[in-house]
Amino acid sequence: MYENKEKLDTAIFAGGCFWCMVKPFDSLPGIKKVISGYTGGSVPNPTYEQVCTGMTGHTEAVEITYNPEVMPYEKLLDYYWQVTDPTDASGQFQDRGDNYRPVIFYNSDAQKEAAEKSRAALQNSGRFDEPIVTKIEPAKPFYPAEDYHQDFYKKNPRRYALEESGGREEFIKKHWQN
Repeated sequence: MYENKEKLDTAIFAGGCFWCMVKPFDSLPGIKKVISGYTGGSVPNPTYEQVCTGMTGHTEAVEITYNPEVMPYEKLLDYYWQVTDPTDASGQFQDRGDNYRPVIFYNSDAQKEAAEKSRAALQNSGRFDEPIVTKIEPAKPFYPAEDYHQDFYKKNPRRYALEESGGREEFIKKHWQN
């Protein structure tokens, strides 16, 4: 009987609409799955409608299951910075409010240390004129979003394209593709 001894870990990132956070990570080497969901708040098992009110404390996020031997956490952080606006604490691009705030949720002391080191390096790089305001917080329970939110970019490519056209793509080109 074949036994898979692959050691997997999870990373949780919030960076605006979770629809836009799945695709950048989904096809990277070592990524096993990317789940859209909610975290950081106090309401158990929230619904999309509840989170959208801004009253749950939750933010839209993705939980990434990955093989750290193939894709180290530090490399995931590098990708994270390149798909968010780390200078905007009030949301991301056209998505505004606390439920769209950028946060790195750490699952261990090692993840916390790596995230803090990565954020400091980005701040010191001079890439951005504004300060890096992305929060680094301990992980709280992660609640998967409703099925229709999972793999949204595959299920609804037209609607996903509209969401992506809200400034994210231009921001990425301006700050990272030079």
